[in-house]
Amino acid sequence: MVTLEMIKRDTEIDTYIRKGNEYLGAMGFTEHSYRHVNLVSNVSQNILEKLNFDARLVELAGIAGYMHDIGNVISRYDHGQSGAVMAYSILKQYEMPPEEIASVISAIGNHEEQYGHAVNEVAAVLILADKSDVHRSRVRNRDFATFDIHDRVNYAVEHSFLRVSAEQKKITMELTIDLEISTIMEYFEIFLSRMVMCRRAAAFLDCHFGLVINEARLL
Repeated sequence: MVTLEMIKRDTEIDTYIRKGNEYLGAMGFTEHSYRHVNLVSNVSQNILEKLNFDARLVELAGIAGYMHDIGNVISRYDHGQSGAVMAYSILKQYEMPPEEIASVISAIGNHEEQYGHAVNEVAAVLILADKSDVHRSRVRNRDFATFDIHDRVNYAVEHSFLRVSAEQKKITMELTIDLEISTIMEYFEIFLSRMVMCRRAAAFLDCHFGLVINEARLL
């Protein structure tokens, strides 16, 4: 049985994560390093655990979360698709059952907002975990004067948390934003499509998606 710990020890996967993050940095994109993939992996597992899903599905969600950005080593564009193909080759070598491979690669291939859909439970939680990771620690640019809107919005977020309530069937993204750095309107300007994607992913899990910014409920 393929486990998340096996995946984390895989030197090939490690190289793709490390080099992919390096290449994105060269293009000016936000951080996509071990911090990001570990967070997405943990949050993906946490959502399914709190919603009382099967333990093996929780493990697969963790694997998909950890591997979801390996396609960045090829290109930022359509990295979900290329990452899914790469993940298939790797997991096939581990002799992971086809049913499990299907769950993981479909999640990876559907996590980009340009074309992604919550096609199964693993894909749904990967979308929610990935799109909720907005925080100033992801901004690489240290020159505030040259911030673009993505740098500014991410840097303005002082705290982000995805709260799951199985009893109320709610998944709520909670943000604390420094409004002197960025406005809430700017947040929606670049993240509206992601919030729509999160709402649909939560609905797939039979949950309502909420958004709370500075203690004010917006969704």
